[in-house]
Amino acid sequence: MKNIALVGAGYWGKNLVRNFYELGALKIICDKQPDMQSQYGEKYPGLTFTQDFQSLLNDPSIEALVIATPAETHYSLVRQALLAQKHVFVEKPLALDAAQGEELAALADQKKCILMVGHILQYHPAVLKLKQLIAEGALGKIQYIYSNRLNMGKIRTEENILWSFAPHDISVILMLLNEFPVSIQANGGEYLQKNVADTTLTSMAFASGVNSHIFVSWLHPFKEQKLVVVGDNQMAVFDDMSKEKLFLYPHKIEWKERAPVVSKAQAIPVPFESKEPLRAECQHFISCFQNKKQPRTNGQEGLRVLRILQASQKSIDSLGEKITFGPAVPQVPPPEYFIHPTSQIDQGCEIGKGTKIWHFSHIMQKSVIGQNCRIGQNVVIGPKAIIGNGCKIQNNVSLFEGVTLEDEVFCGPSMVFTNVYNPRSAIPRMNELRKTLVKKGVTIGANATIVCGHTLGQYAFIGAGAVVLHDVPDYALIVGNPGRIAGWMCSCGVKLKSEKGKAYSCPDCGKKYLMESDQKLLPQ
Repeated sequence: MKNIALVGAGYWGKNLVRNFYELGALKIICDKQPDMQSQYGEKYPGLTFTQDFQSLLNDPSIEALVIATPAETHYSLVRQALLAQKHVFVEKPLALDAAQGEELAALADQKKCILMVGHILQYHPAVLKLKQLIAEGALGKIQYIYSNRLNMGKIRTEENILWSFAPHDISVILMLLNEFPVSIQANGGEYLQKNVADTTLTSMAFASGVNSHIFVSWLHPFKEQKLVVVGDNQMAVFDDMSKEKLFLYPHKIEWKERAPVVSKAQAIPVPFESKEPLRAECQHFISCFQNKKQPRTNGQEGLRVLRILQASQKSIDSLGEKITFGPAVPQVPPPEYFIHPTSQIDQGCEIGKGTKIWHFSHIMQKSVIGQNCRIGQNVVIGPKAIIGNGCKIQNNVSLFEGVTLEDEVFCGPSMVFTNVYNPRSAIPRMNELRKTLVKKGVTIGANATIVCGHTLGQYAFIGAGAVVLHDVPDYALIVGNPGRIAGWMCSCGVKLKSEKGKAYSCPDCGKKYLMESDQKLLPQ
């Protein structure tokens, strides 16, 4: 799978070299420095080296480029790569001009190439946990967000501190709020070099009422990277320089004698999965271009950050003038689906819009899940399982290869699908899988077992603990072990009442049914 070339292996590029090499994806390093081979050749055997960027564009074995060069070169290099129909991962910022960023995002769409921007904090497990806490309402109503990104150096001349440090914090705040600001004000200070700001303070106001500020500086005596989210229930702090990273502060403000009184509480460390953010970011890029999926920080996300950077720079140049965004500025789109950070999604899966996958679930490779599904805790799906739209799969359910659910199927807690009829631990029988088809609207009760090789007809109702050994007709109510027909169910989930002859009716919704032949019930 060595199909990636990395351009720029210096200050930050060396970290990308390590990760993409260890992921088995890096083939070539391209850098103007002639000693790159002596620096990297022994440490990373098998890599090739070049100073010729054009040779990468002409090499059909190179599918993707990783660009970690100075920011002023990003637009030109990304544009050339996209024109050559290469997928691109570019370090922040996407470009130094919003019009150029818009061109690159449109070009990626036109060429059907993946364009991903290196906003690494969106792949940090502590930030993802913070996003989850906000989404679940643990902090209450969000009121204010502020971020400090401070250090002593590295001082640049081609970009000021705003463009060098602030993209990370802008990207994270947009992700946490799922909003684009309505206005921006910024101020900067130039102390070392004329026309190159060494410190900036950017304030953003959002239509929801949330405000935020971002303070960045490379003239600070020590390194500090903190993001504080203030909610009306409690506060959260992401401190990237501490060992535990994420903390909750359940401070309270009580009103006594019509005056606010602060009641402080001890910080509570928040546990989360430990994973190197850069490794997760690199894996995400590889997965996206292999599976033709848009990355979390795609060209449009990079463009939104770029618009804010450019507006902030305009405000700085105008001595703090308030910049207002018009209605033409695109809002941050809602996420396609929700995946709890403790869950694992393998490569090649398809997950529909609006689907939610909760704690400790595993979606195995090449499984397909439709739109607006609800997947509970500790669920295993796949590999190659197929789930339709609007399905609900409760806790502790496993759907293996060979199982297909049509739309609006309900799987109760701890119910079981099998896919091999006569398993033996010592005898492999994956080539003897028997397929199970569950048609639209079926309900399967808690702890029921569906023995493989059968079809469950539409709107059938499998009672709790039942064991299904045969095909099930449409609308049938199945109970017992072995499962037997104990009546008929309406599509609304209520047992039908028998009337004269072969007629049935629902006592709840009034819908009529007719038994056309033995075990074939049809709605009227």
